Amino acid sequence: MNDLNINYDVIIIGAGPIGLACGIEATKNNLSHIILEKGCLVNSIYHYPTNMVFFSTSERLEIGDVPFISHGVKPTRSEALEYYRRVKEKWNLNVYTYEAVKSVLKEGNVFKVSSEKVNYISQKVIVATGFYDYPNLMNIPGEELKKVKHYYHEPHPYADKKIIVIGGGNSAVDVALETYRRGAEVTIVLRGDSLEENVKYWVKPDIENRIKEKEITAFFNSTVKKITEDSVEIETPEGQKIIPNDFVLAMTGYKPDFSFLEKMGIQILNNEQKTPVHNEENYETNIKGLYLAGVVCGGMNTGIWFIENSRVHAPIIFEHILKNIN
Repeated sequence: MNDLNINYDVIIIGAGPIGLACGIEATKNNLSHIILEKGCLVNSIYHYPTNMVFFSTSERLEIGDVPFISHGVKPTRSEALEYYRRVKEKWNLNVYTYEAVKSVLKEGNVFKVSSEKVNYISQKVIVATGFYDYPNLMNIPGEELKKVKHYYHEPHPYADKKIIVIGGGNSAVDVALETYRRGAEVTIVLRGDSLEENVKYWVKPDIENRIKEKEITAFFNSTVKKITEDSVEIETPEGQKIIPNDFVLAMTGYKPDFSFLEKMGIQILNNEQKTPVHNEENYETNIKGLYLAGVVCGGMNTGIWFIENSRVHAPIIFEHILKNIN
């Protein structure tokens, strides 16, 4: 690591759409900034399924007054990747990818931010790390097996295989339908008695009909209890079922890196959502000068903040920063 301390007005952790939006606000307000990202630009979107289509129309994903034109009504993952590259270039954002932040310590009125490569100093820090990097584990026997996947990219590897899909949300439904249409024998396991309410309206009839026609097997009000190399044990309302199986695709959701937040000194509420403490009017945490932006604000409640409704965090945060910058 380079021991040189490099000074910035604002350091932003995370180069997703909201991190980029914060960088744009820094640029607009003539504040020096750096955006540190442990992966690639918009790393979470890069790791979305290859054929993913967004729920929202393109204009609701726009930041920095850069038009987002998509070929269809709903933009695709590849279109979003290209769009956010253009945003970075348009605003000449100071993004350092593949540079993970290791620690953030406040000393006096400044923050010392240490990455894998360099030590930095800044007056303000914004955490826009999202939640996609840490899956919700089931904590069941066999979850560590290579056949168990918490991330899904494309259906080809699962052609002609016996697939268990766990979950009832958009990700699980997309996985079930895509693998089924590549010849997989698909079983979907859901804790509830129905699909989740937020399943995309243009997809829901498709999965419901596949289940009705028994082309996809569904176990409602059921849980996976054990995974072995060649089977999965499911607890259902009719009793235990042992299902022959090649792969388990656990679409069980994701969570923020709470340990990283706590290491910075951010308090986590002892509630069901494990909400990181922050002022809902300006997104400043319990540590003065340290802010949260984007979906990380919701803790385990990952269904309340999206790109579409958290874009506004950036200008709100910078309005507060400008009032309090030294």
